[in-house]
Amino acid sequence: MAHLRSRRRLALAVPVVLSLTASLGFLPAAASAAPQAVTAAERATDAPTLAYVVNTEVDRRTIASVKRAIAAAGGTVVVTYDRIGVIVVHSANPDFGKEIRTARGVESAGATRTAPLTAAGTTDEGAADYVTAAEAARTKAASAETPGSEPLEADQWDLRAIGADEAAKINPGSGKVTVAVIDTGVDDTHPDLAPNFSAAQSANCVGGKADTSEGAWRPYTADDYHGTHVAGEIAAARNGIGVAGVAPGVKVSGIKVSDPDNGLFYPESVVCAFVFAADHGVEITNNSYYVDPWLYNCMDDPDQKAIVDAVNRAQLYAQKKGTLHLASAGNSNHDLDSDAIVDDSSPDDSTPVTRTIDPHECFDVPTQLPGVVTVSATGVQNLKSYYSTYGRGVVDVAAPGGDRRYQLPDTPSKDGRILSTMPNGAYAFLQGTSMASPHAAGVAALLKSKHPWATPAQLQALLKAQADNPGCPESYDQDGDGVQDATCEGGNRVNGFYGYGIVDALRAVE
Repeated sequence: MAHLRSRRRLALAVPVVLSLTASLGFLPAAASAAPQAVTAAERATDAPTLAYVVNTEVDRRTIASVKRAIAAAGGTVVVTYDRIGVIVVHSANPDFGKEIRTARGVESAGATRTAPLTAAGTTDEGAADYVTAAEAARTKAASAETPGSEPLEADQWDLRAIGADEAAKINPGSGKVTVAVIDTGVDDTHPDLAPNFSAAQSANCVGGKADTSEGAWRPYTADDYHGTHVAGEIAAARNGIGVAGVAPGVKVSGIKVSDPDNGLFYPESVVCAFVFAADHGVEITNNSYYVDPWLYNCMDDPDQKAIVDAVNRAQLYAQKKGTLHLASAGNSNHDLDSDAIVDDSSPDDSTPVTRTIDPHECFDVPTQLPGVVTVSATGVQNLKSYYSTYGRGVVDVAAPGGDRRYQLPDTPSKDGRILSTMPNGAYAFLQGTSMASPHAAGVAALLKSKHPWATPAQLQALLKAQADNPGCPESYDQDGDGVQDATCEGGNRVNGFYGYGIVDALRAVE
């Protein structure tokens, strides 16, 4: 699995887009003959096919004109999102991006990958640790000591940390509220997810076009577990089976965006997911990933600028239709409010190039897009998790994401990570800001259940208002080597580690 919120950072460099040099053909009749014009089709011979996003004005005439220009430049339209002016294109013309950017009506355009199309990332930190039968029996015995608990709830320290166990007794959330998990797919056959799953709001958006056929939203294999784990954290039912979610009464859907060959989350798939969610009445989306292939997309690079533009148009479209987006901050322990970050992981679909970027000009997408709620991770001690990315003015709220290294709970497993659902009816522990974002999404769903007419902006304000901020710690030397592992800036109301604070499910429903 590629990078489910194992956030890395990137810097300024021109993307390594594969290209071929076209040789000019000459008329054989005379040496003085003029060079023949080379068509886009001729230049595309034996060239790799890449995917592009072309962003235009939204009027029909302009879009029609741009489509003609796309064809002339050797492109094939995959899907057009007329309402946001985004066209997904495939082309084997190595100069397609350069040519289409000069076409009238095109506002930005660029390749969405640096490697050829073949016949998605995320933000968990480390491998999954599956629960064995013996471990489950021990946890069930401990859970039975608390009436009304789910069988494995004794190991869910995260629910108690934000009062979700008590909140469920007051208001478990409304079945009229849906949280869409934009991810690697959701196994809706899991007994803890089936009661709350909304198939009508689920799809496979890989490649940029929604497939709503039965089961298209499910993970490819059991190894594509990320989305199923996230879904359980949000809305696993309180049904006497396994675990409980933060909002066990709300609906959850799955919108799969991970590429089947490399697990990457390409821009065109994410654009499709945001538009699909908006058009199908989804109130909240959870985004525990960054859009590939660039960890950071720099606005002075035409390809990366086009990616930011396309995804931003889609997520803003969803916001205008009433959808709130939450996204994980990342797992690199980076300060997103710093002057410079070194990224040696991008592009992640070909050969990475080390570069230094300014996170105020090169953006983590969708995390740093306007209106998106950015979530950092905490452990059982309500301290920032050792891996969690942070940043004053960037992080909005914090939530339990787990910390198996420095923050261990007094639970049957003694595991500081987050326990949730896995494909094929299994359960496992994972940690990461990937796990923090769905906790905040669950609380947002509880708030939406209580305040059904709240707009995304109002819902975000409510989410911040109910959060509990522990303030910056006096010291953050987690490994005890005498060096601060991260610097928290700000006060007790808002700071770089926790934003406005750690979400509180009980406060949300009271």
